[in-house]
Amino acid sequence: MNNQLTISALYDLNETIAAKVFEGCVYPWEVLAKIGDFIIELGNTLSEDEYEKRGEDVWVAKSATVFPSAYINGPCIIGKNAEVRHCAFIRGKAIVGEGAVVGNSTELKNVILFNKVQVPHYNYVGDSILGYKSHMGAGSITSNVKSDKMLITIKGPEGNIDTSIKKIGAFLGDNVEVGCGSVLNPGTIIGRNSNIYPLSSVRGYVPEASIYKKQGEVAHKH
Repeated sequence: MNNQLTISALYDLNETIAAKVFEGCVYPWEVLAKIGDFIIELGNTLSEDEYEKRGEDVWVAKSATVFPSAYINGPCIIGKNAEVRHCAFIRGKAIVGEGAVVGNSTELKNVILFNKVQVPHYNYVGDSILGYKSHMGAGSITSNVKSDKMLITIKGPEGNIDTSIKKIGAFLGDNVEVGCGSVLNPGTIIGRNSNIYPLSSVRGYVPEASIYKKQGEVAHKH
């Protein structure tokens, strides 16, 4: 087992409304296929005092701010005190955590954003899970399909893992900072409390508490 790649190594499940969807899973990519059905199941249990249902399978916390020009397709849950800004495009199967920010022209698809996540400017996040307080700088994106369209292999520190999945974006641990203009290639995993330099092309696994400067140059934080 690649212990550094596990859900427990990356995420504090107390910081998401979606903790239950992780049950029975070891690695985060195992959760991706379950997100859509889970949202519908969870949405139907949410308090009508705290959430309102908007259209089919879309639940928005009454304390959240959603700008009129944002597009939200279900199934989707927008958490308490979250902010979905102008022209955000939520394609469906998305959980936006409490206090999270989805910015202008940001696109989400099949994702879980933990509480306090920020994807505030021109980001694409697909088939991905972003941990508590993780932040993607302007223009940084998750690439979720390989150029050869082959199934994705996760490259871990203790060996590779074949996923048998075609679409996987990135998994950011808690408190990860991704610099502006970076591309997180399919199956990228970034450990907790790590920083990615701007304009990086990242693939594979970045250990927790690291500074990723470029491929092959990763420093440990002191």
